[in-house]
Amino acid sequence: MKKICIFLFTVIFFNPTAFAQSQKTGVLVIGGGAAGTAAGIQSARSNVKTIILEAGPWLGGSLTSGGMCVVEGNRSFNSGVWGEFRKRLKEYYKNTPGFDTTTNATLRFEPAVGAAILKKITDTVKNLSVHLSASFTGIKKDGTGYEVSAKINGENTTIRADVVVDGTETGDVAAKLGVPFEAGFESEAQSGEKWAVKEALPLIQNLTWIAILKDYGRAADRTIAKPEGYDETLYTSLKGKNMKQMLESGRLPNDKFMLKVKGINDYPIQTNDFTGTQIKAVYQKARLKTLGLVYFLQTQMGLKNLSVDNLEFNTPDHLPYIPYIREARRTKGAIKMVLDDIYTPYNRSSKLYRTSIGIGDASPGQHFLPLQNAPETNYGAFPAYSFPAGAVIVKDFDNFLVAEKAMSVTHLVNASTMYPSVQMTVGQGIGTIAAYCSFFKTTTKNIKLRLIQNEILSHHGYLMPFMDVKQTDPQFIAIQKLGVTGLLQGVQKPVGGSAPVFFLPDSVVKTAEIKPVLNEIYTRAFLWFNKNKPAELFTIGNMLSFIEELDLRDAKTFQLQIKNDWKPKLHLNSVFDLNRPITRREFAALADVYLKPFDRRLDLTGKFLN
Repeated sequence: MKKICIFLFTVIFFNPTAFAQSQKTGVLVIGGGAAGTAAGIQSARSNVKTIILEAGPWLGGSLTSGGMCVVEGNRSFNSGVWGEFRKRLKEYYKNTPGFDTTTNATLRFEPAVGAAILKKITDTVKNLSVHLSASFTGIKKDGTGYEVSAKINGENTTIRADVVVDGTETGDVAAKLGVPFEAGFESEAQSGEKWAVKEALPLIQNLTWIAILKDYGRAADRTIAKPEGYDETLYTSLKGKNMKQMLESGRLPNDKFMLKVKGINDYPIQTNDFTGTQIKAVYQKARLKTLGLVYFLQTQMGLKNLSVDNLEFNTPDHLPYIPYIREARRTKGAIKMVLDDIYTPYNRSSKLYRTSIGIGDASPGQHFLPLQNAPETNYGAFPAYSFPAGAVIVKDFDNFLVAEKAMSVTHLVNASTMYPSVQMTVGQGIGTIAAYCSFFKTTTKNIKLRLIQNEILSHHGYLMPFMDVKQTDPQFIAIQKLGVTGLLQGVQKPVGGSAPVFFLPDSVVKTAEIKPVLNEIYTRAFLWFNKNKPAELFTIGNMLSFIEELDLRDAKTFQLQIKNDWKPKLHLNSVFDLNRPITRREFAALADVYLKPFDRRLDLTGKFLN
């Protein structure tokens, strides 16, 4: 008996899992960055029990903990969770002198304020539990779901989840699970992108340890101690530059500045740095380089009154909790998004825009120090785009989704999708997929994309980046739904380095643009076109006749019904005239109610299914 007691004592007190807490959830998001936070919020709002584990003290990732708080991407699209975050920040700062409250202004905020707002949002979401300063330690498959080991509030915890979302900045959960990765520049032969390099390169973009500076007043001297290993030559290229103008680009409310100078406090990193123990040493060197820049500005550029804000981050050097990471390693997804899916989405054999779970509108960034000899990519006028569902679904790993820099895109696409604003928008879509799989007790192999997209729209998300149709438009949802069928295509209009996409709701519909997709969706369409032979411009009469053919409706009765419903039910303010060419807005309104092209099932490549 004595031996048995000693044995039990040993098992209980020396086995770290002996007292492990156990939890069960529908969706587990590991990593509360921009994407992970949005995914968790949306999953919970879709009525699924959800947990977010975040290693740091704040939610928001790069947006907050990384100090990337001057945000231009997606500023014209107040989509879902991202739009809610923007709205709350503007409400917070509305009385702050100099804060720009215009609808599509560049977003500028103090990181701590951004983190507080995200906490306030998550605190009010039912079905959502958030654990900060919680470390993830292991993951393994458990039937169709996963068993995850973590440490929460200092206690070992086992969490069983139907679906896991890797919301870490660098794909840490995927790596632990054994998911294969790709990294660096793909060659043109590998990606099929004409912009790609001829030979693959094992290079990724630099990280930056941002600093938040505060102006302590003209007479103040807040010079910091000389950083360890300080090398003045790293910063001398700034001499003669207009530093006030450079600082102004990073201006924040309350006399603060985000310090992120391209090529100056960037720090080169390699993919294998994320897999070894050397990452701490790399991060420390990056921090010292930024502190060196601050010291240089103070001692060589006469800016002694500017110094790191000692109240923003609770770190020894007052720099952000994490670096701003632009690129790491990418998983192999159900599909891979390439640049052609952005520039020419309608002309490809795959129609990934039809599978959209969010949108991106951010010009690609290129941050490589000269010593890396990385080629500069000429992106030209970069269009806004839809982000496909298959790029967050990991191939051969059911019910495991990825975000941030682990998404299945090419190096050249990652240069845009990496931005926190894009990540927060796409993260909402990721959360919707996760919630769907848990709620319906199914897997990522069997998702019904149209149900997922409908849920995104019902929570104020965007599927298509149509600049000229706002969420307040009575036909917004009808136009979004029609957009992801391809029946009416968006039109890119290059302006400088960007190419906004327009729906042009008041322009007329041409028969040639709708005929191919109508024939693809409806088996009787071919017969109708052969019989009626519509003219170049499709009329309201043509539209009603087509609906009548498909639904076997009585023509006179149906025409009278539409005439009576034109304004009160269809919310169309134009004149009802059967002989007039139909506008895109009118086509969308009628198609959504009577043709229902959005209801047609499709696969992850965008192909319609019978």
